[in-house]
Amino acid sequence: MSQFQQNVELIRTESMTRDVVRLTFHAPDIAATAHPGQFIMVQTTTTGNDPLLRRPFSIHQVNNNGALQILFKVLGRGTELLAKRQEGEFVSLLGPLGKGFTLDNGDASCLIGGGMGIAPMLFLAHSLRRQGKTPTVILGARTGDELVPLLADFQQLGVVVQAVTNDGSFGSHGFVTDIFKDIHFPAHSINPIVYTCGPRPMMAAIFLQCQHKNLSCQVSMETTMACGIGACLGCAIPLKSGGYAHVCADGPVFSAKDLLWNL
Repeated sequence: MSQFQQNVELIRTESMTRDVVRLTFHAPDIAATAHPGQFIMVQTTTTGNDPLLRRPFSIHQVNNNGALQILFKVLGRGTELLAKRQEGEFVSLLGPLGKGFTLDNGDASCLIGGGMGIAPMLFLAHSLRRQGKTPTVILGARTGDELVPLLADFQQLGVVVQAVTNDGSFGSHGFVTDIFKDIHFPAHSINPIVYTCGPRPMMAAIFLQCQHKNLSCQVSMETTMACGIGACLGCAIPLKSGGYAHVCADGPVFSAKDLLWNL
């Protein structure tokens, strides 16, 4: 699979909320070869070496004109610096990296994103719609302020979004797991599948429900990465069969049944 390390132009910055930012780059080589669930490593600073390491970001969206988007929350020095980058500046990207979602031949799917785990779900939803499929979409966040700005892009795809917030300020009151427990695919569905990304406890709970419903489940794992290419071995996660996998090289998307969840 092709990978590129390039300085690309930042063509748009959007403050989605007080601390959630979306950046759009003109990165045609990466956009043309990216698959839903893959990620890029981004150099957050323009000068010096603080922070030294790149930061990983799920690919939020791409288009045929070479645009590539990332969506992130400002949590530390790296993301703070990146959020301050100006339109017209050039930013070093490495990607696309990792193993993305497997879009099988099933005719029914459910996409579940929690918090910043919503980011890769938009690219996935686009890809499924291009296949003529209409997935069920469940999106959750702590508050309505965090969730509402992210809904329009999904709704423009013609999918119905079931929204839920922890504080009840928008949509249903509760968690994505509360919504998913009432989701049932038609009995005649072929290979129905669940795709999810978000906090690890959330994904563990979704996987447990999938086991009860006898559904396949793919999870996009979020973890700290230093290199993004499997060299540093710093993103290891335990496997159910024993041993470890590395999120950057073996994932970030895994079949949930292959991971050790300690349920």
